[in-house]
Amino acid sequence: MALYAIGDTHLSLNSDKPMDFFGGEWENYVDKLREGFSKLTEDDVCVICGDVSWAMDLEEAEEDFRFLAELPGKKLILKGNHDYWWTTASKAKKFFIEKNISGIDFLHNNCHFYNDVAICGTRGWFYEEETHNSEHDKKIMNRELMRLEASLKCAGDKRKYCFLHYPPRFRGYVSEDTLAIFKKYGVQRCYYGHIHGKGHHFALEGLYDGVDYKLVSADYIRFSPIKICD
Repeated sequence: MALYAIGDTHLSLNSDKPMDFFGGEWENYVDKLREGFSKLTEDDVCVICGDVSWAMDLEEAEEDFRFLAELPGKKLILKGNHDYWWTTASKAKKFFIEKNISGIDFLHNNCHFYNDVAICGTRGWFYEEETHNSEHDKKIMNRELMRLEASLKCAGDKRKYCFLHYPPRFRGYVSEDTLAIFKKYGVQRCYYGHIHGKGHHFALEGLYDGVDYKLVSADYIRFSPIKICD
């Protein structure tokens, strides 16, 4: 058994937004994901840090979910900014039952346990400082902070690893509220996605204020989930 993470799979098997359009690392990315997941076993767990599918609703996303379900290991999904198919986790779970899709669960207002590790997290919100100032953004960010804290509260005294879509720190922006919650609950590691292309050079990685950070966007880790622990 092992715990893995990857972000931003951006699947589009039944949508008209294949990432191959961008070329470079994204060429044949579905095949690369299939190959990357081949190292996992059925007993492994992989957290997918948002931007799972470009689909606009669950029906359109069905083929993408089937693709993920057929890959080795159990998947835990959290919401990204491009997951337009997402309405509620409960509706998605009901959809999976109706469509006989198994092996996928959600990290949303909860936490999951892997041995002595608590898998916690939420989407987060904009890292771009210039957009993080409207009343609408503030409401969303406060909601995300509440979800993050609720997830960490569920963890009890377990080791806490946090999974986000948006990074809490990027270039000149810092989400001080997120970092304060990390400190309050003793988060040891943080894995996040969202950052692509030239942004990779500015991603926070390594130890910062007591938390070990790692960018896991699919194109950054060559479409192969990174192993977190056995």
